[in-house]
Amino acid sequence: MNKNENVILSLLRENSRMSLTEMSKFTKIPISTLFERLKDFNNGLIKKHTTLVDFSRLGYEARARVLFKAKRGESVKLRELLNTSRNVNELYKVNNGFDFMVEFIFKNMRELEEYLEKIEVMYPIDKQQVFYMVEEIKKEEFMSKPKLEMLKETKIN
Repeated sequence: MNKNENVILSLLRENSRMSLTEMSKFTKIPISTLFERLKDFNNGLIKKHTTLVDFSRLGYEARARVLFKAKRGESVKLRELLNTSRNVNELYKVNNGFDFMVEFIFKNMRELEEYLEKIEVMYPIDKQQVFYMVEEIKKEEFMSKPKLEMLKETKIN
């Protein structure tokens, strides 16, 4: 990606609802060029347009990341369960002694703990490690600072 494309992507990461007119004023790139670049971005670079929600304001107070290691031959079943659970916000295949990393969101800690106990009973789990998310400090910030992209910082921050 060239410098202009990085800046455009940073602007979108910062505020995906920014108008082409605003983007053009900021970047000094003509609107027609921006429009073409955005069409190119939508052909695979941008995976999904979504809304970041403060789930606690909706009454979902318990969030946890859980690492699971299924017993040999059981990872497909566990993956299917996790992939269809309405309380799973994110699901990743991982390594280093685990099969999956899952972000769960529940109304309260009791519901979360009960769900984890059900998984252990229903599916042969070798090991699991739970990390309760206490405070969100930073989320979706990578490549979202257009001013920094324009400066093209090369030093480690």
